[in-house]
Parts: sequence; structure tokens; C-alpha cells
Amino acid sequence: MNDLTRPSRVVELLRQFDLSPSKGLGQNFLVDRNVLEKIVALADIDSSDTCIEVGPGLGTLTRELAARAKRVVAIEKDKKLSPVLAHTLALCPNVDLCFADALQVNWSEFLALYTPPFKVVANLPYYVTTPLVMAFLESPLYFERLVILVQKEVAERMLATPLKGDYGALSVAVQYHCEVSVGAKIAATSFFPPPKVASSVVVLQRRADPAAYYSLNSQEIFFKIVRASFGQRRKTLRNALLGGTELSLSVVEAALARSTWPDNVRGETLDVKAFVALANIVAELI
Repeated sequence: MNDLTRPSRVVELLRQFDLSPSKGLGQNFLVDRNVLEKIVALADIDSSDTCIEVGPGLGTLTRELAARAKRVVAIEKDKKLSPVLAHTLALCPNVDLCFADALQVNWSEFLALYTPPFKVVANLPYYVTTPLVMAFLESPLYFERLVILVQKEVAERMLATPLKGDYGALSVAVQYHCEVSVGAKIAATSFFPPPKVASSVVVLQRRADPAAYYSLNSQEIFFKIVRASFGQRRKTLRNALLGGTELSLSVVEAALARSTWPDNVRGETLDVKAFVALANIVAELI
């Protein structure tokens, strides 16, 4: 079948099936063979893997995954793409198309249908990148690796360190769960139609047990503290915890007193290990 990374072929398919890219659904189709091969190489797929792809579009990446994986589950929100995907994936019997909103998927149900190891490999729609990544990381299904094409600014947020303008709750959550790296930087010209922003391929290698890795006693307390700390960035950590959690004044003040931070410290100055240390102190006090 013709190479789907050729822009002329993409235009031909769209005309053939009377389709046009949906701006509202963030449809920017990959038309760069080098980028496609880079994504697949970074995913390190073998014949035992079950790959989850969100937003298969015209099936460009899907076909490459199917050629290597045991099974590919392609989740697409836009049902208008059903005819073209049936056409481009006709020779891929190990692909299951699921027309659904990925944010509404019950991942635990996959354990009854598919076998691990599970990997996420996807060109994510930009407008749902953050909630989707968090859904993957918080899922009861263990995705051992995520190779995702995202907006450059989102990649920078995932890798950000304290006191950087883009450092926030997403940075802490991703770095807690994963080893994070940028596999490639992608120009807008690698897509049709080209987006107005640059992109990056991010590799998230999951930690098997992040709580054990960081010696964290309570993930629930940890994430409550992280969310509260960045909920109102201008507040001091003390006031953010008092306003954004159910922790009492005595617990907050006792926890901060046991730390070496100044009274006016803000959450944006703490790295993952510092949040872990604070969460462990709070866990001892309540």
C-alpha cells in the first residue's frame, strides 16, 4: 500500500474519503518518514507487546506498530475516520480499532482482553495531552513505556526543574512516575496540515514501583500536597497547604518546622525528592 507519509498521498486519501483535518480534534497527520521511524525505534517494540495508540488518524503510525507488535489497540474519537482506517489497515489483522474518547476508557478492562507488556505509542492530540498522560500514569494498567509526540511546550513542562517558569504539578507527577527524556524535536513541516507550534517526541520509561524508588510512604498524601502547592502558585507553601488540603494548621506548621525551608518557601522551589520528604513528614504527623 502507498506510503502514508507522502503529503500527496495524504491529500489523495482525504479527497477519496471526503475528509478534511479537524482543527477541533487536533488532527495534524504525520508526513515525515524519518520521524515515523524515529518514534518506532524509540518505542523498542517486540512481538510480545500490546501497543496502545491514541488518535491513529489515517493509520500511518498504526501500520508500523502492527508490523512489530503482538497487538495494536488504536483508539480514535472521530468516527468519520472509520472508512479510511478500514482501508489503510485492511492488511493489519492484529489491529483493533476502538472508536471512543480515550479519556473515558476504563483501562482496567484491558486486562481481560489483552496481555502485557503494554506500551503507549502515539501522536497525541495537543488539546488533551496533559489529561491523557495523567490518565496513563494513574491507570491500574501498567504501561511500561510511553513514546508520545507532544507539543514542544508540554515536553518542556515534563522535563522542567524547580524555579523554571514551566515547572508545575505535571513536571512532578511525570518525574515521579518515570524517567523522562526527549527523543527528538519535530518541525511543524513534518505534519499535514502543519500546526502552529513545534513538537517533540517524549519517552517516558515507567518506574516499576515509584513509591519504593523514592521511599515514599503515602502516594495519596504526596499528590494532595503537590496539587495544592501548584494550585495557587503565588501563595507560600504554608498557605497553599492550608487552603488546598484538609491538613490542620498544627500539622502544616509542625511539618514545615521539621524542614529546613524558610517560612516564605513556595512549592515551585521543591523538587520531587523534597515533596516526598514533606509527604513522609505529614504522614507521620496525621
